[in-house]
Parts: sequence; structure tokens; C-alpha cells
Amino acid sequence: MDYTHLGRTGLKVSRLALGTMNFGELTDEATSFAVMDEALGAGINFFDTADVYGGPQSPDMEKGFGISEEIIGRWLSQGSRREKVVLATKVYQPMETGPNDRRLSAYHIRRACEASLRRLKTDHIDLYQMHHVDRATPWEEIWQAMEQLIREGKITYVGSSNFAGWDIATAQCTAASRNLLGLASEQSLYNLAQRTIELEVIPALRHFGVGLIPWSPIGMGLLGGVLRKIAGGRRASPLLQMRIDRLRPQLEAYEAFCDELGKTPSDVALAWVLHNPVVTAAISGPRTVEQLGQNLKAASLILSKETLAKLDRIWPGPGGEAPVAYAW
Repeated sequence: MDYTHLGRTGLKVSRLALGTMNFGELTDEATSFAVMDEALGAGINFFDTADVYGGPQSPDMEKGFGISEEIIGRWLSQGSRREKVVLATKVYQPMETGPNDRRLSAYHIRRACEASLRRLKTDHIDLYQMHHVDRATPWEEIWQAMEQLIREGKITYVGSSNFAGWDIATAQCTAASRNLLGLASEQSLYNLAQRTIELEVIPALRHFGVGLIPWSPIGMGLLGGVLRKIAGGRRASPLLQMRIDRLRPQLEAYEAFCDELGKTPSDVALAWVLHNPVVTAAISGPRTVEQLGQNLKAASLILSKETLAKLDRIWPGPGGEAPVAYAW
């Protein structure tokens, strides 16, 4: 397993991060433990979760959120595993039905962090990520809350997720005015079929030295050989089937090209994400140990310039970075 710095920080993490959104919902506890055992044994030291993972991500539905953190906490409490793992979780989503049980007020950040620490059975979170931007809360308040948690030793680094380029710039400028490191990383939706962040988010991350952690690098299964799986009898969800119908010519060309390369579509999709120098780690969210094993191969796959150019022709991006992509 290769390791790299988390953005401009001195912290080194594995190029694949173990995503745990399925733990407690699609993956039972015993299998989750086996997946984490396999990941750690393979050199993955970067585990990503969120306070809402483990079930329906809304307190208005059947209880289930928080279970992923609880499963990880029980696994971490067995032996001396905690210091071998860079542990990341998130705050923002509603955890209860009250008006202050969500978003990024200092009030909610403090309470959410303490609740995550209890579920994770640890005294510190290595990377505490804002799950979404909260434009109704001033950055001075958000950074004050994060700075307090850092002073107390409850968190070490701060990350973001689903931020726009200008949100990243605003966050970093405010952090700099407070003599803070600011954001270490940003989690964004990024894969061959969804490349919008190349316009402004990736340039902003590069400028500020913030590491990119792409989520859904295989497009929720779209780029994992979905056509051949359906041909073999696998059923697609209605949402995935809509995307397949819309992108079928590209998918056919992509899977045929992967066959020419002698590589699986999922390996190629992950390797493509990892070739970007702004990317710190790609999130692998396996439901089983077997799926994790398949994803591990991509970490060492290097794509040639010719292969990258062919993938650009099959899955064209937005045309470059803003404003060059759309202006003279």
C-alpha cells in the first residue's frame, strides 16, 4: 500500500480510504469487523465514517444512524488498533429532530463531536469533517468551535465535504485570519462520469494545499462493469438503471476498452481518480471482504498517457478549469 500526505499536512494516509457507510445497514457487524481486519492487514490506515451512517440518514425515519460509528468503536476497542488508524468522521446531518440538532452551529459541533467520541470509544478524532457547507453560520463561529475542539485534544485536523470552490476559499481565508491551518481535506463526488469539480473545486484545492478525497469513485457501481453484471443476471436499482439507459453508449465503450486493457472496470475507475495529483485518497466502500480485495488492486495500477487520453474521449470532462473551460 502506498501512502501520501493528507493535503499539505505532515500526516500520511493510505491512498485508499476505507469507507464505512454500509456498516450496520448493508453489512452486518461480523462482516464489518472482517472488512476492517482485512483493510488494516492490507495497509489501509485511513478509515472514514460519519455520525449518520448505519441506516436511514434522517431522525424522522426508523432509528439507524450512528450505528457505523458504534461498530467501528467496538472494533477499535479490541486490542491496540486505535493508534494504527487515522480515524475520520463527519458532522452536519440531523441527529435528532430539534432545531439545533443539525448543521454547523458551535452548539451542534460541540455536542455532535462528543457524541461521536462516545460511539467511537475513543478520546480523539483525527479528521473531523463538515459533511456539507452551512452558509447560514458565520465562518468565525465555525472556526471558533473547531479551534476549541483542537485545544481540548478532541480533534486534530478539520476537513470539509461537498463544498464549492468559493466555500473552500472563504473557509481558508477566515482560518488564515485566525492563524489556523484551516482545511486539511475536502470530500467531493468525483469519478469518470461526474467531473464537475474539475472546473473550480480542484483548482481551489490545489491553490490552498487541501487534499481531495473523492467519494463514489466507481459511481455507485456504474463504473464497476455494470453492463456485464446485468447481463449475468444482476438487477440494478431504478436510479442506477436510469443512469445506465442515459449513458449506455459510453458504458459500452468503457467496458470494451477495459477488456482491451485486461483490467476490471472498477480497477480502472479507481486508478483514474488516483492519478490526479490533488487526490490524497479514494474512498473504497466495500460491503464484503471480497469487494475490498478487488479494490486493493487499483492502488498499484498506473494508467499510461494513452489510456488516460482514451478515457477522456469516452468520459469527457467540463473542458478544463474555469474560466478557460468556457471563456476565451
